[in-house]
Amino acid sequence: MPNPTCVLEIDVRQIPPGHRHPAIFGVLTSLQPGGAMQVTSDHDPRPLHTQIETRCRDEFGWSYLEQGPGVWRVEITRAENSGCDCSCEN
Repeated sequence: MPNPTCVLEIDVRQIPPGHRHPAIFGVLTSLQPGGAMQVTSDHDPRPLHTQIETRCRDEFGWSYLEQGPGVWRVEITRAENSGCDCSCEN
C-alpha cells in the first residue's frame, strides 16, 4: 500500500496533450486519503482543476506551487476523510 505522506510527481510536459488528464487521473485514483501529488505543466492547469472539481467535488485540495510563465506546478492532495463515492472511479 502506498505511503500517504509520499508526494508523487508527474511532469506532463513530456506527455502528449490528449493523454495528460487520463495520466493525472490515473495517479489521483491511486492516492490514499491524505496523499499528495505534484503536477508540472507548461501552462496553467486550470481546466484540470475544473475537471477534478466536477468529477470529485471536495475529494481533493489544490495549491499552486509555481505560477508560470514558463512552468506551472500544483500540488493536489486527497482529503483525509476521503470515502470517494465520487465518479473518479476509486
